[in-house]
Amino acid sequence: MALLKVKNLHTHFSTPKGDLRAVDGVSFSIEHGQVLGLVGESGSGKSVTALSLMRLIPESVSITTADELIFDGVNLLDLSETKMRSIRGRRIAMIFQDPMRSLNPVLTIGDQLAETLILHMALDKGAARKRAIDLLDRVGIARAEKCLDEYPHQFSGGMRQRVMIAMALSCSPQLLIADEATTALDVTIQAQIVDLIKDLQKEFSMAVIWISHDLELVASFCDQVAVMYAGRIVESGPARDIFYRPSHGYTIGLLQCMPRIDDIGQPLRPIEGTPPNMTDPVNLCPFLPRCCIAVPNCQTEMPEYKEVSPSHIAACFGDVKPYRSESAFDY
Repeated sequence: MALLKVKNLHTHFSTPKGDLRAVDGVSFSIEHGQVLGLVGESGSGKSVTALSLMRLIPESVSITTADELIFDGVNLLDLSETKMRSIRGRRIAMIFQDPMRSLNPVLTIGDQLAETLILHMALDKGAARKRAIDLLDRVGIARAEKCLDEYPHQFSGGMRQRVMIAMALSCSPQLLIADEATTALDVTIQAQIVDLIKDLQKEFSMAVIWISHDLELVASFCDQVAVMYAGRIVESGPARDIFYRPSHGYTIGLLQCMPRIDDIGQPLRPIEGTPPNMTDPVNLCPFLPRCCIAVPNCQTEMPEYKEVSPSHIAACFGDVKPYRSESAFDY
């Protein structure tokens, strides 16, 4: 049985111009110990999908619905806020994009780590502090005991991100959601953080949802990939299939944007145009105005998902054969 099963997830925000459909019918599942990559442009709905799974979006400004939002046999949408808190942080944990905004600037690192351990693991202050030291050691922070008494502003960006990882992993969650966990870091620190999460994922046999713009990293780390555009998953499948046999115009465009070592001196190939207005939905493929492989059917109807290969689906009418290439991505 899948650890997490999401079917027809919608999250809409009320705005003066109408409902903004940030997430518009997303469906996917993730198995125990599996790594799912969620990719797409900024504004495609990746982070809102993650926050919706955690039920962290205030109901006063949004409406979240789903046919199924099942985690380990429990429908998360049916839970009270009290019961959801017992899952959030304990069994489902999240690493947020910006650790400086996620950490409390007036509390020490030790207090923030201990709070999670005391709340979810029922540890006393002494045991929580000892566990916090072990966690900081585990994520590669030197002088862990001294660092517990310091504040977030005294840490570098890489150290703050390591603290966020330690906090997320403190209760050995079954599912870790990493939302752009390395975006604000330099490439050396990025590599260290990714290697750390890979090691911990294997050690704890966690399922991971890895949200990223870095397609190369996604290809090397993730088992499955879901490509999001305009609040929808337009293509999903095994990572190798997505990168070697892209079957949606948007996926092809993303891959063509990547610089390649055999294209030295050639200009990059951006995706022309801009994402659609999510307050003004249309009943056609949202990528149609920017697509390079559109066919006549695209002008008249919304494409349904088609099976490209086992476990690989794409919502596209276009003829992708000319764009398939075994050298399209150095997997």
